[in-house]
Amino acid sequence: MITGKNYIGNTLKASGNITHKTIDPKLNIENPTAFHEATAEEIDEAVQLAWSAFKVFRKTSGEKRAAFLNAIADEILALDQELIDEYTTESGLPEGRAIGERGRTVFQLRSFADLVANDDWRENTFDEAMPDRTPLPKDDLRRTLIPLGPVVVFAASNFPLAFSTAGGDTASALAAGCPVIVKAHAMHSGTAELVASAIIKAAEKTGMPNGVFSNITGSGRTVGTALVKHPKVKAVGFTGSITGGRALFDVAAKREEPIPVFAEMGSINPVVITSKAIENRSEAIATTYAGSITLGAGQFCTKPGLILTVEGDNTQQFIKDLAEKTIAINPQCMLHPNIKRGFVENGNSVSSQAGAEVVGKIEGTIEANYAESQITSVSGEDFLANPKLHQEVFGPFSLVVRAKDEDELIQIINGLEGQLTGTIIAEKEDYANLHEVIDALENRVGRIIFNGVPTGVEVCPSMQHGGPYPASTDSRFTAVGTNSIKRWVRPVSYQSFPKELLPEALKR
Repeated sequence: MITGKNYIGNTLKASGNITHKTIDPKLNIENPTAFHEATAEEIDEAVQLAWSAFKVFRKTSGEKRAAFLNAIADEILALDQELIDEYTTESGLPEGRAIGERGRTVFQLRSFADLVANDDWRENTFDEAMPDRTPLPKDDLRRTLIPLGPVVVFAASNFPLAFSTAGGDTASALAAGCPVIVKAHAMHSGTAELVASAIIKAAEKTGMPNGVFSNITGSGRTVGTALVKHPKVKAVGFTGSITGGRALFDVAAKREEPIPVFAEMGSINPVVITSKAIENRSEAIATTYAGSITLGAGQFCTKPGLILTVEGDNTQQFIKDLAEKTIAINPQCMLHPNIKRGFVENGNSVSSQAGAEVVGKIEGTIEANYAESQITSVSGEDFLANPKLHQEVFGPFSLVVRAKDEDELIQIINGLEGQLTGTIIAEKEDYANLHEVIDALENRVGRIIFNGVPTGVEVCPSMQHGGPYPASTDSRFTAVGTNSIKRWVRPVSYQSFPKELLPEALKR
């Protein structure tokens, strides 16, 4: 238990005079609680505690870390309605979404507990000595994965639970044996403190070392930058905007000892819809994609923000149907006034570019932080000529591009920045002609969906949630699924070691 007037458990309570409040976006008012911003001294203390904890935590058995993760899940569930109420008040998201996201968070924690209960995830390899080999003898070599050290996790704005305080980054880092310092998202400071209290209780109940977890508040970039610069921080996990992720990436690269920043950032998630698919099931596709574009007020990193078609007899009617079905869905509350402001500004920016046409947009007066869904269309030629049309619009917005032919479609895909996902909507008759599209998408995205929607990211070993820059800062790793643990470890080989001195994982 940490002592001192500025701490409650391992949740950092800043003593400075700077404070911030969260906002209830539905009521468009500030919530009453003021959250103090962490001071430089408190940031240093949290990191120093994490570094001390690492010396012990890195050597805990997989079984003990599994018990810790399962205890966190239990304590989160024990928060019950208090957590749900705080979540909905700070995010504007409905109770059903809060309950579902809590379930996903608990599932992630238990999945990592199952993963580290044995050492298979370490990918241990053993090469026995061959002292009599000629012309040169071979030494005994054994290789395993070891944790990097204290990890700073930046909580996401759009998932107050699943990508935040006890979300996938935290769960995977703790599973790997890395202490975690969470930089709480300023929009969800109350939710973060509740979840942090659950993690602290779980740490105490399972005998984890003091400092294995800390939660730090701060509304600007000062706190986050100080954490990334600290020499005892060894890796960073981030989910958010390109500007925020790139800023942290640059700070980490300029350190005397550069460290990895695993940032999941912007993506417009192209969807290729063939002419044959539009001809055969235009209305069904329009209905499905109207739902995907507006899901959660379009505040998903995998929202289909770019739809690629080829001009044909039915293309214009499909675009019109998609727009009508999209704006027919009731406006939804966005997470925060700043996010609503960005949605409006970026949507207007894309729609005002040369050749862009607003096909459908919710008109009239709506509540302050609710989003006006919108579909805009542009020709393939105009899209290729103007990189500003590639901009992500975070919210219920999608740009439909009308390519003149298949060659221009491929050219458009090849010219895209890196993306989290790419989707193909096609008929069986199209299969013979899809190889070039698939090849182009493979070079641009981390996950390819066939005849589905990109929204919805399964937590499982086969999931790849990451992609070429700027979708993420390292496309070799995933931010979702059990393989995300690989971000927080590094390989070490042991040569000619006596068994007594080997790590436990390599003694067998």
